[in-house]
This record gives sequence, C-alpha cells and structure tokens, in this order.
Amino acid sequence: MVKLNNYIDHTLLKPEATQKDVDKVIQEAIDNQFYSVMINPYWVSYVHGKLANTPVKTATVIGFPLGANTTNIKVAEAKEAIDNGANEVDMVMNIGEFKGGNYQAVQKDIQAVVTAVHAKKALIKVIIETALLTSDEIAKASDIVANAGADFVKTSTGFSTSGAKSVDVAIMKKAVGDRIKVKAAGGIHSEQEAEAMIKAGASRLGTSSSLKIIGKE
Repeated sequence: MVKLNNYIDHTLLKPEATQKDVDKVIQEAIDNQFYSVMINPYWVSYVHGKLANTPVKTATVIGFPLGANTTNIKVAEAKEAIDNGANEVDMVMNIGEFKGGNYQAVQKDIQAVVTAVHAKKALIKVIIETALLTSDEIAKASDIVANAGADFVKTSTGFSTSGAKSVDVAIMKKAVGDRIKVKAAGGIHSEQEAEAMIKAGASRLGTSSSLKIIGKE
C-alpha cells in the first residue's frame, strides 16, 4: 500500500488566505509528514521559518496562475522565492504561445527559469494546464518541459476549468518516460483519486484535501 503522505504538496493558494490559514496548513503538514507546504510567494519566508528543523519542504508558485508574465519576471520571481527559502517552485508555462504553436518561445521561457532555479540548487515543476490542451498538446507540452530540463511536468494550477485527470497523467508519463517526473494537481479530493494518479504515473500530488485523502477528515 502506498504511503500517500510522502507524495503530497499540502497546498493553500487561495488569494484570501490569512496568516491563521497559513499556520493551519503548516501545522497539518508537520503533524502528517506531508512532503511540502505549497503557498503563494508572499508567504514563502514566513513558511520557511516555521518549517525550520522539520523535514517538510517549502514550495511556491511562479507566473501563477496564467503563465503570461514575461520571462524576466518569472526568473526574478523564482530567484526571490528561493532566496526567501523555497526549496521548490512550480511555474506556469506560456499557455497562449503554446496554443499558438510557438514552441521555441515556450521552451526558451521555461529554460530561463530552469537555469535560474537549478543555479540556486532548487527544484522546478512546470504547469502545462491540461484542461486547456488536447491529448496531443498534453504530450507535446510534456516533451517540451522535459527538453527544457525541468524536474517535473505538472497538470494544473487548480484555477482553470478543471484539474488533474488520470488519463492526462498517463499521457504525460508516456511522453516524458524516465526523463523527468509528473505531478498531478487540482481536483484530487479522495484516497481513490490520489491512488489513481500515482498508478497513472504521478510521483507527486498537489492538493488542499490532504487530510481527507489520508483519512484524517
């Protein structure tokens, strides 16, 4: 049986999240040994401080949730997040340029952030927003992310029309093979859904329903 705790990025990305809300997810992550706490960039320094002397990682989002920032801004945002204590950053690819077929621009954008993140010894995941892509586009985007040198390709922001689907995770895993890993996020609310994502090829899960998934809620 899979120990789901170790797969979970315990996530709080709501814009209205208060410090009290952030403290709650930090404590839940420590108590339940989740892999990381995933919060918006503003909270990185605070969360990193609270997670000191624990095995729980600090993670944040870059160019979120639309991916339409300029590359320079994504790079600067990633660097600052890591300087503030982030161990991992999840960036959103330029979805519009991808849909327009400008794959070179998409890969260049990702590579710039990958280079900056890896130079600071942190890990980077790239969100392709599967809800906005066809199956062929999911495979193509996953391949671009792998070629750009990222550590993970990730399904969703959780802010689009739908979240992760196990069929999409399987397409992503087939496209990247063992070159990089796959993260499923968005709409994962139960143990059964979590296990289906892992079976399809996910090595990490992003969810705000972490306690429910591990049977604590």
